[in-house]
Amino acid sequence: MKPFQKFFLAPAALGLLSPLAANANELNLDAVNQYASQEQVTSISQFSDVQPTDWAYQALSNLIERYGCVAGYPNGTYKGGQAMTRYEAAALLNACLDRITEVTDELKRLMKEFEKELAVLRGRVDGLEAKVGELEATQFSTTTKLSGEATFLLGAYAFGGSAGEARDLAREEYGATVFVYDVRLNFDTSFTGKDLLRTRLRAGNWASSAFDGPTDFRSLKFDKSFESDAGPNVVDIDRLYYTFPVGDQLKFTLGARARNTELLALKPVVYKSDLLDFFTGTFGASGTYNKETGAAVGAIWKQKVKKGNPYLAAAVNYVAKNAANGNPGEGGVGTDNSAASFMAQLGGAGKNWGLSAAYRYGQCGTNLRSGTGYTYRASRVGCDDLGNGGGSTNNFAVSAYWQPSESGWVPSISGSWGISTFSDSYKVATDTQAAQSWMVGLQWSDVFVKGNNAGMAVGQAPFTTSAFSDTTPQDGNYVWEWWYKFQVTDNISVTPALVYQSRPLGQNTPSGKSLDSLGGVVQVGFKF
Repeated sequence: MKPFQKFFLAPAALGLLSPLAANANELNLDAVNQYASQEQVTSISQFSDVQPTDWAYQALSNLIERYGCVAGYPNGTYKGGQAMTRYEAAALLNACLDRITEVTDELKRLMKEFEKELAVLRGRVDGLEAKVGELEATQFSTTTKLSGEATFLLGAYAFGGSAGEARDLAREEYGATVFVYDVRLNFDTSFTGKDLLRTRLRAGNWASSAFDGPTDFRSLKFDKSFESDAGPNVVDIDRLYYTFPVGDQLKFTLGARARNTELLALKPVVYKSDLLDFFTGTFGASGTYNKETGAAVGAIWKQKVKKGNPYLAAAVNYVAKNAANGNPGEGGVGTDNSAASFMAQLGGAGKNWGLSAAYRYGQCGTNLRSGTGYTYRASRVGCDDLGNGGGSTNNFAVSAYWQPSESGWVPSISGSWGISTFSDSYKVATDTQAAQSWMVGLQWSDVFVKGNNAGMAVGQAPFTTSAFSDTTPQDGNYVWEWWYKFQVTDNISVTPALVYQSRPLGQNTPSGKSLDSLGGVVQVGFKF
């Protein structure tokens, strides 16, 4: 009970203490004052005859500790079982009322002293209540959260080498400095707090730049590269899928538009530059992690362990790019022309390491995502000249990473290796029979300034190691990237970078000649 409430109850208590027939002169004030002047106890333990098992123990303890208005007998007893005289009751109540008066006076003094601060605080509370009311009235949804990401990129490629005609053609088609963008808006909806319905809108204008691809001179695209099939600056529904848990370790995903690399049990590598798609998007194994996008169904299992302990994880998914086409000769689900991929991943991870293996079976139309001009052209996987199916590809990848427990001069290390084999359906003499790729990435955290990162990666994008012809193509190439990321604020970053490819055409490089490319970019990222 609050002090003010006890104050209001005091008159009633006084009435109970005095019999209806009592006269005012019956109250011996000297006796009352004598009792009240006795030294008050400060702890209930001072009473030798009061035990915690007594029914009024807590009430008596509160009176002593909060108000200090209870006195005992000189011999250290309380004699709680003895009836109180009217004098004793009046003295006890008077002492408690005096303490309440002291508390009330102190509260009034504090209120007066902090009057200005209380007025400011009251105004702020009123302002917050008004803002909350406004937000509740104008909020988009009670179940949906909007987040976004916008990326600007300014850059150009320089083409060099002794293959004069090819070099000049590359400069003519892709030698200009470009300014491109990518914007993504995620609408994340949850109905239970554990599920997720994701709808993503996306627009960009990369298709005509040197940083899209893959084509002959643009064998490596950037991770942020995007443009709608309808043209530049057109908004697409880029993702639409629903994820829900079943128990503590299993999660299912069903979607009209989802991507196989987003349905994995764990990330194969921790290297993340957000620059070349080969390193960041397909983890150095473009044949396996080919970022197939379409109608999808998938399942992810993660072993439930104590936080920080190693765990096992597995995932399977099926993605059909042509699922919306009702003509079985051109698409559908589960047909030879679905342009579908089936992927399985198994791995384990600890606090600062991870190891995984993955397999992907791909139908006609499921490309390698990146590679030399020679290899990528051959990666339509058994499609005939009209695009009809019948062929397939088998892809396998092994990946691992390690990262230090603390930031410093020791970088995280990521590595991947992948191999793809193609069936001989509709084969031609120059078609790829097998292709391989690999990458090693190093990344440093908190370089020079806390929050700033730096990294470099080297590897070989998918290159043909054997063909259906009797000769082995000379398709090897090397890819490098170097970058430093300035974290300007929590939501804004600026990343200058250099990217290099030794033989973008691979086997198609003119005999005895060389052709390479060096790109310089500045990428600015905004998150909101």
